[in-house]
Amino acid sequence: MEKFAALEPVRLYAPGGLLGKTQAAPKALAPPRVGRLPTDLHILILNHLPIPDFSAYSRCSRSTAALADDESLWRKRWSALGVEKHSLGSVLDELEARSKGQVAASRAAAPPTIIVDDEFGDFASVDVGSTVPGEMDDFVGVMNHVSLSPTITPAYKSDTFKSKYIRAHNHLKPLTASLSSPPHLILSELASAVSQSLEEQAKLLRLLSFFLSPSVQPLLKWSIMYSSLRSAMDRFDANLLAAFDVADSRGDEKAMREAAECSWQVWDGSGDWEMGKVWAEKREIFYEQGKWDPLDNLTRRIDFDAMDEYMSSILGSVIEHGSRAVRVFPPPSQVLVAFAERVASEVVGDYVTTLLTRAREVSNAAYLKAAAATFREAWRMVDAVIQAARERADSNIPRTIAEDVVFHMFEINMDEYLDEEVESVKQGFEVICKTWDHQSPESDATSPNPSQARFLGSHNPAQVKRNVLTSFTNVLLLPVTIVPRTMGAVGGAIMTGGTAAAQGIAMLNPQRWGGSGTVSNDTIGYTKELEKTSNEIFDVGDDEDVDEDKRNSASLPRSSNEKGAPTKEAQNKLELLLSLDIALELIHADRESLKRVETFSGYPGHYGHRVRDTIEEIFILMLQALGDRHVSVGFKRATDQMTAYNPAEHEETTDVAPLLQFFELVHIGDTIQSMVQVYFDKELAPHIDKTDFLNAVVREKKRFENTLDDSVAAGLNAGTEVLMNQVEHIILTLTKPREYYPPEDKPLDLGPTLGCTESIKCLEHHCKLLKGSTNKEVLEVFYQEVGIRLIGILQKHIKRQIISLNGGFQVIADLNAYHAFISSLKVPAITADFSYLKMLGHVYVVEDAKDLAQIVRDVTRYGGAYRPEVGHILISMNSFREGQTGRR
Repeated sequence: MEKFAALEPVRLYAPGGLLGKTQAAPKALAPPRVGRLPTDLHILILNHLPIPDFSAYSRCSRSTAALADDESLWRKRWSALGVEKHSLGSVLDELEARSKGQVAASRAAAPPTIIVDDEFGDFASVDVGSTVPGEMDDFVGVMNHVSLSPTITPAYKSDTFKSKYIRAHNHLKPLTASLSSPPHLILSELASAVSQSLEEQAKLLRLLSFFLSPSVQPLLKWSIMYSSLRSAMDRFDANLLAAFDVADSRGDEKAMREAAECSWQVWDGSGDWEMGKVWAEKREIFYEQGKWDPLDNLTRRIDFDAMDEYMSSILGSVIEHGSRAVRVFPPPSQVLVAFAERVASEVVGDYVTTLLTRAREVSNAAYLKAAAATFREAWRMVDAVIQAARERADSNIPRTIAEDVVFHMFEINMDEYLDEEVESVKQGFEVICKTWDHQSPESDATSPNPSQARFLGSHNPAQVKRNVLTSFTNVLLLPVTIVPRTMGAVGGAIMTGGTAAAQGIAMLNPQRWGGSGTVSNDTIGYTKELEKTSNEIFDVGDDEDVDEDKRNSASLPRSSNEKGAPTKEAQNKLELLLSLDIALELIHADRESLKRVETFSGYPGHYGHRVRDTIEEIFILMLQALGDRHVSVGFKRATDQMTAYNPAEHEETTDVAPLLQFFELVHIGDTIQSMVQVYFDKELAPHIDKTDFLNAVVREKKRFENTLDDSVAAGLNAGTEVLMNQVEHIILTLTKPREYYPPEDKPLDLGPTLGCTESIKCLEHHCKLLKGSTNKEVLEVFYQEVGIRLIGILQKHIKRQIISLNGGFQVIADLNAYHAFISSLKVPAITADFSYLKMLGHVYVVEDAKDLAQIVRDVTRYGGAYRPEVGHILISMNSFREGQTGRR
């Protein structure tokens, strides 16, 4: 057996297997060949072959002769002449007419001729008796010493590309003989071939330049001939330029237009067009820079009236000279665009650079404002260019080209501006947050801020929030002044909008956002003081003109004597935890920067992406400053205060002061989140896709919301613990020793006890404060946590008491009161638990021991919430069962 080898497995249906069927793969069709080379390679060679070599190639075989007649070859040659593209057919028609006239005049005296029609040379009819030196070298074949009659006329199809090219070749080739003449005679000899019109002469020169191009190669010495032709065209262009200058000095637009169109015909397309360049250089606008001083905008006050006047003068020149350029120069030359680009770079660009350099020396804020303002002023050139382009219907200058003129001019400032904008926003946010962090409770306790919104001191906190958001939304709809006409003193900090000067809800004054204001140096801290002057642009005042109803709805009472309202001292401490002032100030600073950057939002290409990235980064920085430096820190401090609260140290009140402060923070935090959402929808949504969850702004906004939710959840957890400690303390201190074991002769009072009443009031008060300041899910979790902990407190409290039969009715009254309160919270889970606890309280009014034991063992009666041993522990407190359970 060891000699047998194992069989190798075979796939039955595999190709070549036992049951597989082998099918021959279809052979790919080989490309047609001529000789050993495919026809495609032959066509490629013929595309680069000079015309005189076609006859030698055609003599190889009938196949090569057929390839030489391929229409794709002649289509390329014919297109290279540009007859149809550049409307040069009139030149060929005129050459053909002159040629027919000359032939008709000389035919009578001419010797017998024969027209050769063969496959290798069929471009010309020549005199048999004479030969042209070198003619056999350039594709026009002749038959020497042959005399045949009658004359045979070749039959060509006039609609083929080959026939079109042959016609052009026959008429243009005789003109190449003039190119061997001296340079000063070439133009006169070529001009004799067409009419005396400058336009026709220019078209002829252009057609000859296409004819003697590398794409056609009509003759063996085409490159030498092209050099001579180019020299003649330059001489012709110089004559046109002189004629144009004379017409320009006279203001003769008709002569200017004729010279310009002829010059455009003979231009080879390399470099700048000389006539348009020379015309632009002679405009006076380029030599009047000394007439305007950019520093006039930065005198004692930043005022862009000087630049506005300067741009009005520039735009007047652009419209005047640009309109003439559109009327005079050919539309494809785009002289208006070139003129506008030069004005933008050499005139406006120099003005802007000088202005921005000086603004940077003044302050960072002045530089940022000046950058946006100068760009907005320069943008007026777009409308001026479009207005000039309307002088001619076929000017072909879309608005995007006019916008590119300004974009290219300002590109040199974009990198520095965008970087400085981001750094300035970072510094501004840092200053705002540090100023808030350095405020101490002692300093603010003596100077309360009356404009701070008080949610807990209002009868309707939700209405206060709606009023704030309505005012905030209306402010966001106001336009922002980018080009200041009058700005704060240069010697002080230059910022629009009075960022730090306004406080609280007063910041919602529209003048604070839409106008201009000053900011003290110690508030901003990063501007350069040049002069010791300070001028206030406007005075917000105390809003005395506002209606009384609006004042009552927008601002809350400064103090409140209502039960549960925070005291003035507690409110001042609260302001150090979280503030609408800081949120408004951060959003305002972010909006100022955002509106400046939005000025450049139309930028295309690389800088367009950078502008959008900067817009996103500015908003992200605001969210980070607001969330990490303010909101989370404030909630953490509130949580720490609640954790350290001891109810025994505050016997004079049933309110939990830290929890009241925390509820105020929850209202403020929810208002801040709503303001951020409104700001995001109004300002950021046009620049990003809100549904793109991978977008950096969307992710950062989600992180901010999660941070706020986590801070509220952590605070609610600590607040619940403090609240329930307060409730337990109230029950312990207000419940008398014999509250549930009254004397036998005392009449029954079926109402709840004082401890029960006060604890329920405390719970109701704090639960109402939270309602409307957070979402339904968080509120339900808070209610459920309160209910669960209250059940534990009540069970512990009942176990601690000695309960008589009459006291059992008092227990039932208290449990009914607690159940009514829990039912008002409308949380089904804890409502059912309190129903079972209320039912369990009935055991204290049962006298018969057997009935009592049966009730305790019936677990289904309490929905399985209480095991028999728990019920036994609770009923062991019955004072009248001294013989069964003992008396404690």
